[in-house]
Amino acid sequence: MNDQETFNIEMRHIQQRIVVYIENHWRLFLAEGIFFIALGIAAILIPQFFTEAFVIFLGWILLVGGLIHAGRALMFSTMPGFWLWLFIGLLEMGAGYLFIADPLVGLITITMMMSVFFGFEGLAKISLALILRPLAHWGLMLFSGITSLVFALIIVVSLSETAHWLLAVFLGINMIFLGWSLIKLSLYHKGDE
Repeated sequence: MNDQETFNIEMRHIQQRIVVYIENHWRLFLAEGIFFIALGIAAILIPQFFTEAFVIFLGWILLVGGLIHAGRALMFSTMPGFWLWLFIGLLEMGAGYLFIADPLVGLITITMMMSVFFGFEGLAKISLALILRPLAHWGLMLFSGITSLVFALIIVVSLSETAHWLLAVFLGINMIFLGWSLIKLSLYHKGDE
């Protein structure tokens, strides 16, 4: 048996396991799909709220995390690497403060990071779609992956003009495509009951 045959056998085994899992838990996939569609619609309808709320929420997470890091470093000041631990805490606190005080600065940073996220997510979804390929509706996952790659490219090209609303709209559209593909997969593979 050559490497290609071994690979094909392993892929069929993975696909069979995925089908069994979807059939056994189709309601969970359906609920997740509905949730993502609802969240996506909300993000599209009120993009500035979603974008700023996301930046401020992340700012608070960074600020609290930084306080904990720095506090622990100060408690154990004789620990090896003290200055590095303290630096990490101060860096997190500084970034968190900037995101809270001026969400636009955080928004541009996060928007750039989201373009990287969309790029990697697109590649992951395309890979998953190729694994799901013999299953019904695998093309929806492929379409969602290609859409994510296109979103990453658009963000990079038009960052300065659209940072305050584009991220939420793209996240919303992305969530709707993901939700729709999960709903279609779950309904097609729902087990006999």
